[in-house]
Amino acid sequence: MSQSVRTRPEGSGQALSEAYDTALLDLDGVVYAGGSAIAHAVESLATARAGGMHLAYVTNNALRTPDAVAGHLTELGIPTGAEDVITSAQAVARLISEQMPTGARVLVIGGEGLKVALRERGLEPVDSAEDDPAAVVQGYGGPDLTWGRFAEACYAIARGVPWYASNTDLTIPGARGIAPGNGAAVEVVRIATGADPQVAGKPLPPMHRETILRTGAERPLVVGDRLDTDIEGAFNGEVDSLLVLTGVTDAAQLLAAPPQHRPTYVDADLRGMLTGQPEVTGADDGFRCGGWTATASSERLELDGDGEALDGLRALCAAAWTSAGEGVCELDAGKALGRLEL
Repeated sequence: MSQSVRTRPEGSGQALSEAYDTALLDLDGVVYAGGSAIAHAVESLATARAGGMHLAYVTNNALRTPDAVAGHLTELGIPTGAEDVITSAQAVARLISEQMPTGARVLVIGGEGLKVALRERGLEPVDSAEDDPAAVVQGYGGPDLTWGRFAEACYAIARGVPWYASNTDLTIPGARGIAPGNGAAVEVVRIATGADPQVAGKPLPPMHRETILRTGAERPLVVGDRLDTDIEGAFNGEVDSLLVLTGVTDAAQLLAAPPQHRPTYVDADLRGMLTGQPEVTGADDGFRCGGWTATASSERLELDGDGEALDGLRALCAAAWTSAGEGVCELDAGKALGRLEL
């Protein structure tokens, strides 16, 4: 089914935590970074939960088990059960189990999260290409994953063994900055073998299906910080999304977003779940939100007025996305963004 092209962020007269029954929350860059809670996350999630919203944590990071993730969140002050955590390891394990017989051996290039998910699906994790695996699965294995593990994958793939990847995020945010993600490691194996994996994680349908199966969400809201995984995953699943600016996406990237990367709503952090969202309206030849008016000329985006910086960004999104249509906005946004303290 084709989707209409989004040309502006939407408004909401209700708090998002009341308008949607389930928040499908990304973790890295949204709830925590480098193991520590992001500002306002703990109290915002507690308020949303107290108001009746179901909170589910959906992560492309396949390293840790749902039990471990739930334990970490609980330690941060966010009470969470393992059943509230959905990982790309679970999504890729289901994908493999649908294509391989029960008990099939799977060569694991990654961490404990993959092994637990495979066992849950009746598959047997193995460590070597010499263990006669029926499949290879690759997921984020942490900073200590060695080149020898990539070599094991290559040996098996070269023999014709099917290759699966939990996700292909090129980067992962941490306390010290942006580090290589599983996608970077997948590229190592791809270059060495010339093969392409089947991928399960966001933004692809297997991850969305896994999430809906495990949460039973009827009116879900995807909450994330990445345009190419969280927001595109919501687009592919035809559900609404909230982009928070606490992770890898900055304002310039948001303005240049193609249609599949344009979120329904934009806010600074998870406090945006607890409020309504302001309307962006047409004004003369531009778009108004709050005290700001944004327009697109032949060369640049322009911004006039004053007020909340996020309102200015929402107005700029409308001007940029309308100008770009089904493409990518290439207008100069530097001067306009310079007026906003984001």
